[in-house]
Amino acid sequence: MKRIKVNLDKPSSLSYEICIGHSILDRIGLVIAKGNLAQRYTVITDSNVSALYGQEVLNVLNKAKVRADLIEFPAGESSKNMDTVLAIAKELLARGTDRSSALIALGGGVTGDMTGFIASIYMRGVPCIQVPTTLMAQVDSSLGGKTGIDLREGKNLMGTFSQPQAVFIDLRFLETLPEEEFTHGLSEVVKYGIIDDVDLFTLLEENSDAIRTRNPDILQTIVERSCKIKKGIVEIDEKDVGVRRILNFGHTVGHAVEAASGYTIPHGHAVSVGMIASARISERMKYLPAEETKRIRSLLRSLGLADYIPASIHTETIISKIGADKKKKGEVVHFVLLKNIGMPFINGSVNEALLRETIEELKQ
Repeated sequence: MKRIKVNLDKPSSLSYEICIGHSILDRIGLVIAKGNLAQRYTVITDSNVSALYGQEVLNVLNKAKVRADLIEFPAGESSKNMDTVLAIAKELLARGTDRSSALIALGGGVTGDMTGFIASIYMRGVPCIQVPTTLMAQVDSSLGGKTGIDLREGKNLMGTFSQPQAVFIDLRFLETLPEEEFTHGLSEVVKYGIIDDVDLFTLLEENSDAIRTRNPDILQTIVERSCKIKKGIVEIDEKDVGVRRILNFGHTVGHAVEAASGYTIPHGHAVSVGMIASARISERMKYLPAEETKRIRSLLRSLGLADYIPASIHTETIISKIGADKKKKGEVVHFVLLKNIGMPFINGSVNEALLRETIEELKQ
């Protein structure tokens, strides 16, 4: 089991470990028991993951003498809202969950974001452990302490910064991940290559077939490298006020496309299109060479990710969603642009006419 330490400055007690391996569920139970973080634990998971792994996780915890129960909610992004948060909080109260308890998020990004949010506000805060089961959650959303829920107006518009006590990544979970969900997660891996690691980007280009067939060795490599990149950025900028904003590459347009579609376009595909849009804007503004834009688009295509926006989505709707972006300051929406692969920068603003033209040319 590979251990990666996330070292946060203050207080040091907020530092935690990311544990990565294949078929490590039994060891996860033992580590949780040894950590003695809480007197009881509640596993929060969605209906899909519960059917696959819910009872197995409870059995592992009980075998390790960890007192645990489970709360299930309906699977899907549509559950990531305040109604579900309140329903879960009331269920926790009904079960006698108090401040000596901890929550375990077992699932993908929706489960991790929402469980982290609940943990940060329930009884003014209880500990949370992340056990991500999707590729996207394993390389991105379970790490770094961002929690959130959606509003009708947009994605993740309510949330907190609240670091987990530990993150356990069992690559065995990826074996049962539906093809579409696996592909979505690859968008975040590509993002890390684009913003930080040219060698990772090249590795993805050279191994796209092995990645799509889920070769265990290549998966271990890309998950570990992605986690190391994110942990390094989070250590520098925990609260997303400086360099951490480069992790939003592709997400400004991506989140807007996702919201404008009524969340019928999955996050991974939306971010893929958003990354192409950001690369194209960078090119049009004379920062990024055209061949690098083509290289990015080619890699995303080779991994099965979307490279266009459906024509049925109105450009003005996307523009309005970008205007509601939670990361804007005043009337300025900051974009992460590129000077080259591996060389991102934060741009003060993008001309609305250029943004509109870019969205239009990506429509199909």
